Amino acid sequence: MSEARDKILPIRVRIQAEDFDLESEINHLKQFGDIGAIASFVGLCRDEGGKLNALELEHYPGMAEAQIMQICEHAKDRFSLIAITAIHRYGKIAPSENIVLVVAASSHRQASFDGANFVMDFLKTDAPFWKKEHLKGGSSGDWVDAKDKDDAAKDKWSR
Repeated sequence: MSEARDKILPIRVRIQAEDFDLESEINHLKQFGDIGAIASFVGLCRDEGGKLNALELEHYPGMAEAQIMQICEHAKDRFSLIAITAIHRYGKIAPSENIVLVVAASSHRQASFDGANFVMDFLKTDAPFWKKEHLKGGSSGDWVDAKDKDDAAKDKWSR
């Protein structure tokens, strides 16, 4: 999706190597109607108890954007969101750096909270990303497997 077209749509999905700016992304959403609430989630790279030098994220280009767009469209419809942004980074990310951003705008706070939470729960399980640990001392760790708790978080939305 081109950046010019991206700027006028109420659903914005980006996968990028560079960091994002939360204030800028919130300001983008404020142009879409009668917004009464904006909820955001920023996911950071943990240092895993001081052992992690970086987390490397890979994705399947095209497929990842399409999957996240589908998740955001579903959230927008389900929670009557006015606008939503989802940004996921790839490449090597150091501890305490941003990995993912979800910002949901609606008329009322609960819809914004639920929409952002819903997108994160589905993004963690359904978006095609792979994570590899790079440990301090220069050794490579393992590829990180999906966690059962992520599946359980997603499953709560079907109840």
